[in-house]
Amino acid sequence: MEPREVYLDNSATTKVDPRVREAMIPYFSEKYGNPNSLHKFGRESRAAIDKARGQVASLINAKPTDIVFTGAGSEADNLAIKGAAWALKEKGKGNHIITTAIEHHAILDTVKWLGKMGFEYTILPVDDKGMVDPKELEAAIRPDTILASIMFANNEIGTIQPIKELGEICRKHGVMFHTDAVQATGHIAIDVQELPIDMMTMAAHKMYGPKGLGALYVRKGIKLIPTLHGGGQEFGLRSGTENVPGIVGFGEAAEIAKARLANGEDKKLAELRDYFIEGVLSRIPESHLTGAAGDKRLPFHTSFTVKYIEGEGMLLLLDAAGIAASSGSACTSGSLEPSYVLLATGIDHTTAHGSVRLTMSHDTTKEDIDYVLEKFPVIVEKLRAMSPFYNKK
Repeated sequence: MEPREVYLDNSATTKVDPRVREAMIPYFSEKYGNPNSLHKFGRESRAAIDKARGQVASLINAKPTDIVFTGAGSEADNLAIKGAAWALKEKGKGNHIITTAIEHHAILDTVKWLGKMGFEYTILPVDDKGMVDPKELEAAIRPDTILASIMFANNEIGTIQPIKELGEICRKHGVMFHTDAVQATGHIAIDVQELPIDMMTMAAHKMYGPKGLGALYVRKGIKLIPTLHGGGQEFGLRSGTENVPGIVGFGEAAEIAKARLANGEDKKLAELRDYFIEGVLSRIPESHLTGAAGDKRLPFHTSFTVKYIEGEGMLLLLDAAGIAASSGSACTSGSLEPSYVLLATGIDHTTAHGSVRLTMSHDTTKEDIDYVLEKFPVIVEKLRAMSPFYNKK
């Protein structure tokens, strides 16, 4: 008998919603005009982009003109960090940037690259739950600090940062505040009129939209220097002919996400998440939840360390049982090094190697979770029986 298939790698990517796919299809073949052309075909595509911009803006209570479409979340992060840093340095505002030890590589690598270009930076630590201390942010701000970038929610451990408090500190000191909200957008309510956020990164494929589409929210009045030059599309901030089908899909995904949040589906998912966490911790001895719990954790996110075994072994046997999981960030899953995010939370190297991330979707059922709770403890027991670390304890 074929094993049940349970996809629990939704932090890596989500399945495209059928309604999103249907909305995109006409823009591949029937409505194919270049949105920058003046004829009917072009105007049709331009109207579709305008509608999608409004849908994405509505999800976070922004204005359509504050949304810049990009080719991915990483590109939006690069535009935010480099664009703001160059623009503010050019104005003589300073050259110091603050970020954290658990950011996605799209932030960390970009900040470090700017370090080679003459900028200075501070990387803030986190506590054992992956939380940034607002006091540490305020203490790190210097007279020449121009920008702080702190992620909304972490992709590996699901911790949601105190964004309002962090943003208020930045605003108080005149520091521009960017947040990478790729994991959070569409999954928890975000209102950029209530939150002191200056720039925010989003990605369509993390919220049941297509891959290859990101967006950057840029609060009105903020000046960025573009990272791409050419035709001047996207208000001059992202040159290149627009991916019309992808943008249409992003807009549709945003509209669906807004309806789901209004229906409280995030709360239902959080209940399933907590049922899953309790099931794993009670059935597998010496397993530990990584990251924060309750309302400080993404509603679809679980992640654990399981002592005495390797994450890779768990993933292979879970896969054989039809369960798709990951050992951390999908972008670095090929690395043999333990997760820098887990190390930043104080977990030792050996334990960090035994990490696993299982992230749900709106399609995940209690029957799916019960199936994983049946298979996962048996897999751990089998691996521990072969583990020299477990036998020596």
